[in-house]
Amino acid sequence: MGAVTVITSGKGGVGKSTICAALGAALALRGKRVLLVDCDAGLRCLDQILGVGERVVYDISDVAAGYCEPIRAIYSCSYAPGLYLLPAPSQHDNTVAPALMKQLVPILARYYDHVLLDSPAGVGSGFLTAVSAAARALIVATPDPVCLRDCDKVRQELNKNGITSQRLIINRFSYSAFFKMKCYEDLDAVIDSAGVRLIAVVPEDTQLAVSAAQACGFRQKSPGAKAVGRLAARLEGERVPLPSLKKL
Repeated sequence: MGAVTVITSGKGGVGKSTICAALGAALALRGKRVLLVDCDAGLRCLDQILGVGERVVYDISDVAAGYCEPIRAIYSCSYAPGLYLLPAPSQHDNTVAPALMKQLVPILARYYDHVLLDSPAGVGSGFLTAVSAAARALIVATPDPVCLRDCDKVRQELNKNGITSQRLIINRFSYSAFFKMKCYEDLDAVIDSAGVRLIAVVPEDTQLAVSAAQACGFRQKSPGAKAVGRLAARLEGERVPLPSLKKL
């Protein structure tokens, strides 16, 4: 059975879905079968990032309601062989209940090496649905006080829901901007504020954002894609050191 990981954040706009898509692509590049499950009912975006939006007929709510078999609601990504998507419903009212998600995801995980659950930001009903079937969590945050405060709230909610395996991804990191803010002395202070062990630092990278917006595939040599590639290796159990922050 594949590893089931929820990717979440306390605050919107931190690049969580872009990280989810880029991580899925990086794992697929390593020869893994990867399923992304968009849990953000009403505000889904992974179908656009993966370039399958025009092909979507069925979504996860249709599977949960028994209107179609899972295979009919799963779409392959054209630019990343081995990467697949189960879209979120277009209407928020069709959010899948946590109990149904707990039944569905283990069945799907039999056919993939990794299942990545893209949670809505915050700790609402969509969050509870996304975390219900996960074994571990990646919390995405930017290195600013408001975002890290919300990150700590997510950490507490994950603990309440039995997910104690948690790691922090610091996204959109800029070495010069970080020290200009003068909010934290160093990266250790950021980690302490979040209360979660660090697994990756992804630099500010326009190419990563453009690739997501244009659904054209992630450029593997861009700084952001390289950082996500290292993250993929760590999730696979490899010991990959964190590069100097000045070099990100």
